[in-house]
Order: sequence, then C-alpha cells, then structure tokens
Amino acid sequence: MRNSLLILFSFLLIMPSVNAQSDPGMAEVIDQVLSRAESQSLLLAKTMEEIPDALPRTVDKEGKLVTSNSAWWCSGFFPGTLWYLYENSGNKELEKYAWMFTNRINKEQYNKGTHDLGFMLYCSYGNALRITGVDSCNRVLLNGAASLSSRFNGKVGCIQSWGRSNKWQFPVIIDNMMNLEFLMWAAKASGDNRFRDIAVTHANTTISNHFRPDYSSYHVVSYVPETGNVEVKCTHQGYSDESAWARGQVWGLYGFGMMYRETGDKRYLDQAKHIAAFLMNHPNMPADKIPYWDFNAPDIPNALRDASAAAIMASSLIELSQFVEEPLKQNYLAFAESQLRTLASPQYLAETGTNGCFILKHGVGHLPGNSEVDVPLTYGDYYFVEALLRYRKLVLHR
Repeated sequence: MRNSLLILFSFLLIMPSVNAQSDPGMAEVIDQVLSRAESQSLLLAKTMEEIPDALPRTVDKEGKLVTSNSAWWCSGFFPGTLWYLYENSGNKELEKYAWMFTNRINKEQYNKGTHDLGFMLYCSYGNALRITGVDSCNRVLLNGAASLSSRFNGKVGCIQSWGRSNKWQFPVIIDNMMNLEFLMWAAKASGDNRFRDIAVTHANTTISNHFRPDYSSYHVVSYVPETGNVEVKCTHQGYSDESAWARGQVWGLYGFGMMYRETGDKRYLDQAKHIAAFLMNHPNMPADKIPYWDFNAPDIPNALRDASAAAIMASSLIELSQFVEEPLKQNYLAFAESQLRTLASPQYLAETGTNGCFILKHGVGHLPGNSEVDVPLTYGDYYFVEALLRYRKLVLHR
C-alpha cells in the first residue's frame, strides 16, 4: 500500500512538467507561427509572381486563389505582411517579394476615389520606408496622403468613405479610423499640419456621431455635405443597423488607440478603453475570444467566427496595454494572448501549402453580401503577424 502511494505521489509531482510541455510559452508559439507564416507567404508570393499586376485577395468556395488589382482596398496587406516577416527574419527572398508586390501598388498614390489609401499605401510603402529607409517611398506616401486628404469635407468634419448613392449622400464608415495613421505620419514627414488637422477632426467627429451609449459603433454614418448634419446611421456589412458588427468594433478600438499614441490626447485613450470594455465584457464574446462576425448575429452560438476581427483586436490590445495602468494592462495582455493562442491553433492556423497559402482560416468579409465568407483574408494575416511581433517586442522585450 505504501509503495502504491509513493508511486501515485511521484506521478502527481511529474504532472506539472507534462502540462507545461503541452502549453508552450508565448515566445515559442510566436516563433513557430512566424516560421509557418513565412513559409506560407513565400509560397503565395511565388504563385503570384507570374500573374502581372495582381495581388492575392482570398480563395473561392472551391479553394481556388482569388486575386485583385491594385485598386482593391486590401492591396497593401500582402506586401505589408511580407515586410513584417522580412523584418522578423531578415530573409532576403522576403525582401525581394515585398518590393515586387509593393511596387504593384505604386499608381494608387494618385487615386482620389478611395478612402483606403492608408491600408493600401501605408501598410506597404510605409513599412518599406520604416524598415529599409529607401527615400523614394516618401514621395509615394506624401502623394497618397494628399490624395486621401482631397476627400475631406470641412463642413462635415470627415473624410468621405464611399461615393454618393440613393442610400446616402456622404457616407463615413468606422473603418476609416484606420487610415488616419497615414495622415499623422504625413504631417510629421512633410511639416504640413493640415494632414494632422484632418485626422484629428475626423476622429473627433467619429466620437461624436458613430458611437452608441454602450460604446458600440455604427458601421456607416452618412452626412448632408452642405450642412454637416447626420443624415442616417446604419450598417452595410453587419447584421442590422443597430447591431455590433465585430470587425467594425475593432477598427474603432485600433483607430482610437493609435490616435492616442500619435497625439497624447486622453480623449482618444478613454474612447479606446470604453470600446475595449464593451468587447471584452460582451456576453456574446466566446470563451476562446474569437468574435462572432456580429455580436448580435441571430444564430449565435452557431454563427460564423471572424478570425480577422480577433487579429485586429489582439494587435490593438497589445499596444493599448502600454498606455494603461494595472490591472487593466494585464487584462488587455491576457485577453490578447488568449486570442493569439487560439489563432495559432490548428483550428485557425493553416498548414503549410493549404488554405491558398494564406496564414489564417475562417475570416468573414461581407456576410450580408455573400462575399468572402469563411475564407482567408489578407488583412487578417497582416494584423495577426503584426500582433505577434508587437507581443514579442512590447511584452517579451525581444
């Protein structure tokens, strides 16, 4: 009997080390995922190399690669991902392809027909400039910032997102918060404070009109351009006008955290903290922290998850944790770590050579429009890699 108890006691002593081995530290998780991401991205780049002027977009229902031209709003994310991965490993092959796909977007610096130039140019040329210092990127970026600024209406106090239609006159979407970082950079790079003034005015107008009392956000707010009055508040990609479309919520979280970093204005930090609280404490946030595509989707808990929303949220929370005190700091980091670990699991992280050679599975682009539903998304990949690098730098200090 005594021997049996000794054996049992010895087994229990061993158990913690077994559990520790099955639950790798974040440094190990990040290294493994970034290695997988590099393999996938190089395979995708080589597939795309012989398709002139094209950029990867997603896969169709049969798993076939879908491409876009440079004018598609997501065109900057794949080159941006290549730049992040090159920054991580120093692999010169990544740099070669990063330049190749970045240069395919060059002409968009003159595109005044879109508000997405921050996504398109700052994620690509912006990272290229930051990592390599190649001066020619400056001119492309400043031209692009001028094109983006041309869509600003001083009466409204916002950059126009989409064109006028029978549904709205001057639509502004919450996604547009993400393009303000581009203008904040342009103000510093050029010395022209008009870029900064536009970004700040847009952010302030968004706080005033885009958010409900619980700090959830409308997707679209349209204005009367001649007066600046709100015309309508609605959705385009969410479940309903009053629902909380998941990716829209995290665009706002990321955008206001970034605006605090760039301005030091506590109003933006407070807004980001309120949005974070809405998301983290929402009763429909799943236990694994990967949001449903809309927090008010009628078929929860069977609604589709959006891996891209989780990646954007994790990246934002990691940065936001640097601006707040305990215990909020650790709350943000623990939540982001949980999201990254789930995204790094086989359920969401693609095996090498699968998933069209994209990194993450299970993104939801525009479900009401039946577009890009439960497929990989280039922006999901971009912000996932960004989040991993931010965690390693800001939390692990590596």
